Amino acid sequence: MLVLSRKVGQKLIIDDNITISINRIAGNRVQIGIEAPDDVHIMRGELDKIRRQFADSEQAPVEDPVTVISEFEAAPEITPRSVH
Repeated sequence: MLVLSRKVGQKLIIDDNITISINRIAGNRVQIGIEAPDDVHIMRGELDKIRRQFADSEQAPVEDPVTVISEFEAAPEITPRSVH
């Protein structure tokens, strides 16, 4: 994993076709903007587990969505020290 520090207004370029902009930092929240081609799927990390369960639903039973969501609500918040 590559860890970088960025300030508001700075950008990251990935593979010449994805741009991530730091729009605002307030307390322990970072607002980012993502520009990517239409064929690039962008999803919040906490929703990926739910998506994978639906994709695998024919092969395995789906975990209760309330349980999955409560796991992510209980996850620790990202602090400004851990955002680089």
